[in-house]
Amino acid sequence: MIKYFQLIIVLLSTISYVHAQKVFDTHIHGNTDPATQITKLKAAGVYKAAISTSWNIQSTYKSTSDFTFLHGIMLVCPNGKVPYSNQYCFEDKKDFPNINLVEQLIKENKIQFIGEVLSQYYGISPSDERLYPYYELAEKYRIPVGIHTGLAGPDHGSPNFKVRLGTPMLLEDLLQKYPKLKIWIMHAGAPFLDDTIAIMKYYENVYADISAINNPYIFPPSDFKAIMKKLIDAGLEDRLMFGSDNGNIDLAIESIEKLDFLSNLQKEKIYSKNAEVFFKTNK
Repeated sequence: MIKYFQLIIVLLSTISYVHAQKVFDTHIHGNTDPATQITKLKAAGVYKAAISTSWNIQSTYKSTSDFTFLHGIMLVCPNGKVPYSNQYCFEDKKDFPNINLVEQLIKENKIQFIGEVLSQYYGISPSDERLYPYYELAEKYRIPVGIHTGLAGPDHGSPNFKVRLGTPMLLEDLLQKYPKLKIWIMHAGAPFLDDTIAIMKYYENVYADISAINNPYIFPPSDFKAIMKKLIDAGLEDRLMFGSDNGNIDLAIESIEKLDFLSNLQKEKIYSKNAEVFFKTNK
């Protein structure tokens, strides 16, 4: 009987730390069942999320009194579609959104960031000049830009995807052209971690989310631990942000909780505090 109660206590403690934190999820995408997705996010302690997906789906996600959505605009879309999906990014089915429409959406506060920037899926550098008009708007209106980096899963439907275009080092040209632009490196640039660290240490306006790398089905826990230790040891604890990328959010949080070298304050920064600073507008 004693062993039985000890087991119950262990299980309850495991569940409790998953739900104990206030979480700002900086990287989610849409779902055909938004209500279920939002319920799961809330249950995991998420109170705010940055979402980007096809515009038709994204428009169904509304902020409420207890949950805030920040909306992005996804670009550039291979064959006009969201990777891994048959959904077109925009109603006109074009790869690039109309620049005048994007500016209007910013002015009307219908989008609060630009991203996910899918340059790697499209087969171009994130510093490709075709993306500059969007970066110019982001800098002008002081909204952040989130850029896909690293690798990709199978069956994404993007024939021009290139692994070499996933290195954060390719951000440098646009960072120098738009020095006031706030950028976050999605997926922390893994496995190009040395490039991530080099860019972030030199450019203080660059943050990173840890989506995908905190998913044990994508990165083994030992790899995630090594990546996080290297980022923390590099002095980047104030610029790392939580993201789930539509993965199992409980497992993503659990991955962080298992990092025994993180203090409670460092976890709090990753879960929400850093993102609050990054997404704060200074208009």
